[in-house]
Amino acid sequence: MASLKSSSRAISSARVRNAVREAENSCARSPYDAMPIEEVWKEYAATRSEVIRNYLAERYLPLVRYNAERIYARLPDEVDVEDLMSAGQFGLMDAIDAFELERKVKFETYCAPRIRGAILDELRSMDWVPRLVRHRTAKIEQIRQRYSMENGCAPTDEQVADRLGLQGEEFEKFKRDGQPVSTISITRKAFPSDGGRDVREIDVINHDAQSSPISQAQRRDLRELMTKGLSRAERLILILYYYEGMTMKEIGATLDLSESRVSQMHSSILLRLKAQMQHRMRELEPVE
Repeated sequence: MASLKSSSRAISSARVRNAVREAENSCARSPYDAMPIEEVWKEYAATRSEVIRNYLAERYLPLVRYNAERIYARLPDEVDVEDLMSAGQFGLMDAIDAFELERKVKFETYCAPRIRGAILDELRSMDWVPRLVRHRTAKIEQIRQRYSMENGCAPTDEQVADRLGLQGEEFEKFKRDGQPVSTISITRKAFPSDGGRDVREIDVINHDAQSSPISQAQRRDLRELMTKGLSRAERLILILYYYEGMTMKEIGATLDLSESRVSQMHSSILLRLKAQMQHRMRELEPVE
């Protein structure tokens, strides 16, 4: 399916390039060039001629490139401007079919929103992140920016939750949904360099972010030390809470316990661990 979609885009891109070349070559020798554009529109409204439709599409094709390049300037390098032009061309053809000269509106003004809308629809179809996630991300960011402008400092999560009218786990879920994992190409240009060779993401990957075997062994030893001597339910509470990031309510549902019971057991476990650690520290103190 992905290869079929990419091949169709390649065909559409080739058609756009061919149309641009044809517009440069044939538009100058078209018999409609000698006519006022209003007369061309009137004749097209009366005849719905395919020849006139193609002439109008070639005449206004630069509007597609203009809008596509303006949108492309704010997008990452992975997006191809030719794909945007292909989508914008569909918007242009829809605008030609729906345009009415009686509205007393210039076609350039009328078709621009249609072209941009078709391009944005194509971008949404290329986006793997659901629109709900994008909406929630934008909403949280708007609240943070508005609070910073009003108070001169960044808001806390509690202050953002108050403005959203959400509390507790409901806000945490809203926040998680607004922080999707993004993917980028390792061959994407990271930033321009002084030399002739572009610096790409693969050249500047931070290897320190990778977890080392020593850190993994230390975390595993610490987990075994913390859970030593605990019952199965107690071990699961610690692992699910501190290592899996689950809430007390979610742990209770997993272990078939109430949220208050999980919280009570968690507090009891921490007290016992604290006592054990204090005992070990006393054993390690040097003897005078």
